[in-house]
Amino acid sequence: MVKLILSCDGVPEHLADQAALDITEEFTHRPWHRDVVCRWDGSRLLLEAETDHDPEGLALQDEFSDAISACISAGFDGDIRVVRVREL
Repeated sequence: MVKLILSCDGVPEHLADQAALDITEEFTHRPWHRDVVCRWDGSRLLLEAETDHDPEGLALQDEFSDAISACISAGFDGDIRVVRVREL
């Protein structure tokens, strides 16, 4: 199992807190990722998750992008990247 941390920059600050809550809720419908939490750190969205099936975070990165698109209706130019992968 691995714990992943991903980030997304460029999120409009006035939308970020609600987006973090909505994205966290969105991942409750994706049970293959566990203990998922999205939060705004003041400059970017951070997504933390545990998984057995995505050791490099590529699938989670794709799903984070989908959740952002679903939860933030205002378009923005941002970048998603894997910040950390840690074996549990």
